[in-house]
Amino acid sequence: MTQTPMHHWMADQGMAPLTHQAALWTAWSEGQSGLLHAPTGHGKSLAALGGLLNSTITGGRLRMLWITPMRALAADLQQAFEAPVAAIKPGWSVECRTGDTGQSQRSRQRRKPPEILITTPESASLLLTYRDMLTHLAGVDTVVVDEWHELLGNKRGVQTQLLLAALRVANPSLRVWGLSATIGNLEEARDVLLGPGRDGALLAATSQKPLVIESLLPDTQDRLTWAGHLGLRLLPRIVEQITAARSTLLFTNTRSQAERWFEALACTEALDGRIALHHGSLDRSLRDAAEQGLKTGSLRCVVSTSSLDLGVDFSPVDQVIQIGSPRTLARLIQRAGRAGHQPGASSRILCVPTHTLELAEFAAARRLWASGRVEARQPPNEPIDVLLQHVVTRCLGQPQRPDALLAELRQTHAYRHLSDARWDWVLDFLGRGGEVLRAYPEYHRVRADAHGHLRVSNATVARRHRMMVGTIAADATMRLRWLKGGSLGHVEEAFISRLKPGDQFLFSGRALELVRVRELTAYVRRARRRRVAVPRWAGGRLPLSEALSTAFIDWLAKPDAAPEYAALAPLLRLQQQVSSLPSHESLLVETTRSREGWHLALFPCAGQAVHEGLGACLAWLVTRQQARSITVASNDYGLELLSSKPWPDDSAWLAQLLDFGSVEDLLTEALNATELSKRQFRDVAQTAGLVFTGYPGRGKSTRQVQMSTGLLFDVFARYDPDNPLLMQASLESRRQALDWGRFQQTLTRLRRQPIRWHATESLSPFAFPLYAEAQRQQLSSESLAERLQRAAELIERRASHAA
Repeated sequence: MTQTPMHHWMADQGMAPLTHQAALWTAWSEGQSGLLHAPTGHGKSLAALGGLLNSTITGGRLRMLWITPMRALAADLQQAFEAPVAAIKPGWSVECRTGDTGQSQRSRQRRKPPEILITTPESASLLLTYRDMLTHLAGVDTVVVDEWHELLGNKRGVQTQLLLAALRVANPSLRVWGLSATIGNLEEARDVLLGPGRDGALLAATSQKPLVIESLLPDTQDRLTWAGHLGLRLLPRIVEQITAARSTLLFTNTRSQAERWFEALACTEALDGRIALHHGSLDRSLRDAAEQGLKTGSLRCVVSTSSLDLGVDFSPVDQVIQIGSPRTLARLIQRAGRAGHQPGASSRILCVPTHTLELAEFAAARRLWASGRVEARQPPNEPIDVLLQHVVTRCLGQPQRPDALLAELRQTHAYRHLSDARWDWVLDFLGRGGEVLRAYPEYHRVRADAHGHLRVSNATVARRHRMMVGTIAADATMRLRWLKGGSLGHVEEAFISRLKPGDQFLFSGRALELVRVRELTAYVRRARRRRVAVPRWAGGRLPLSEALSTAFIDWLAKPDAAPEYAALAPLLRLQQQVSSLPSHESLLVETTRSREGWHLALFPCAGQAVHEGLGACLAWLVTRQQARSITVASNDYGLELLSSKPWPDDSAWLAQLLDFGSVEDLLTEALNATELSKRQFRDVAQTAGLVFTGYPGRGKSTRQVQMSTGLLFDVFARYDPDNPLLMQASLESRRQALDWGRFQQTLTRLRRQPIRWHATESLSPFAFPLYAEAQRQQLSSESLAERLQRAAELIERRASHAA
């Protein structure tokens, strides 16, 4: 094997290249592009960097553009690259350009960029708007897209596809390499990255990283639990685990959950204050301190959300704890990879149930991992809002010929089938505002010059567009600051709007008191008593993947000798005693009467989003048949309709109810689909550039943005109902609110399946968590735990008497 400069450098560090690293270097030297798939900690970054460092390419200009989905990862990569670059390419520089980069450094980078620039999809796209940067970008030899699995399935991935197509126009021989882990559709991921008609290499690590999935088993074998019931009860056991390790990453699924766990752990004497909190709403200084504490080993534990999921290298971390079900195997693997973050090391993740049924999910995830099945990420197809934004971006950088730009767009997977008619609509919408906005000059963003080239119409459009580049819609958040100065981060505006001065809440592990709200900033001080609320952030709910829900049902049907089974056995026996277990062959239905009313529970095990939509549809249909009051509750396993009147004891009645006509028409009535679309249109309109959220320091409030987008939605709906942006908002709202594709598949399956109908004397272990969800919405002088514990004891007594 030819010894390259990277071979020698790695030997000096006491390392030897792995097979997939050497394979990528060879492919790079042959001018190939492709996708490298390897577990976390298997040297993907050095593999992609090494191709360029091994070459004879000289410096003095921008040579490599490295795209990463996270700012924190960009800074970490810069630090990791400095040593090999300095040793192999002396004089070359490595720099970051993200939203955290100062204005002076950005200006210098435009005049004299580094040889290797690490950036994000948003910042990279912004470079295309500057004429002077286009000259530098033409010299880029390699683009590396890191963590491609995180970008593939969303609009940021589409934005990356468009960026790559533009760079290929400047350099047709451009090398593009994607780095990925934990993804099921590898070939499709490669093809989407490279674009239609382009062949590329698909490289993979030769060995799978050892992964140990363990569950923290409860001391007591509860047969009736509910979401959140077990979590903090296991706190002493978790503290034991943390103190037994050098350092621990403790993951939660939501920021609210992270706040609760951090507060509980921070009060523990055994940790001696060596604990930190990390989530996306915290101020950058707090996040940086947590990351640095992990790297140096000064912290025993960091409580985090998905903000630390991706490839930041925390080599000292030797333990990962997951609170609650991760909902997907891919997320479980990704988080487990934060420990043992080096080749040959095994990763161990300890899963902590928040209710007993999650133990079955952990066991199912272990079996799913052994089978080698990981969830696929499906790429978006032709999002019109991203297209509108990108066309303005390209025209702002340099004038564009419409036919050449269309040919460029069709070189992406997302827009490979872009029709001439849709392209004509795009040009008309950007040029004249389409059918209904022609009278408003601010929507005339692109014009054709005397030579037929497309240009941005004026300086105001250019300035505003550069501030709005990106596909992550502005969060409805407010800055949180101390009354006497200093930033804490961001909190949802909707949460703050429900508080009045003097109210208290928990944030960054501190009990805070709201003092006042002024100009989109909430000012706080330390509270004298404990908190009364925890902020809730949008997007906190994670859906149970189809692969894991299928494995969950498979495991229930044929449980193995996993440690989880001993803890689950009492629950499963009681479930089979009063009813039966969910299965793939039939739909499990239970009816029960309680003092609250008549319960009808269905268990499709298709995820909470699907169950919420299905429950709303069924409730709407039932109330149209007969006047009655119905409360709908749902979780990942099933849904419950609680009625003020008895349910028909007839499976044929339910089968007929499920066989309703047009799903779209029913959803419009049952879920007020128009209102859902109107909410989603806010994000679509921002990405498409139809609304301006304000200049720095003078931003518009969420209410102002909603009023602007709401007015546009109403105008389009009335005068231009076939507007593609409306259709996109409708589709996206269904995908997000209902997991639309899965909703349709589940409904088709339920209509074919026979129904197993059980009229039970008391709520079953599977139905009880649904009852608990309904109870959360009720006001009472008793705590939720007290009410549910009393109900559980009553059910247990009935079950014992029946036995």
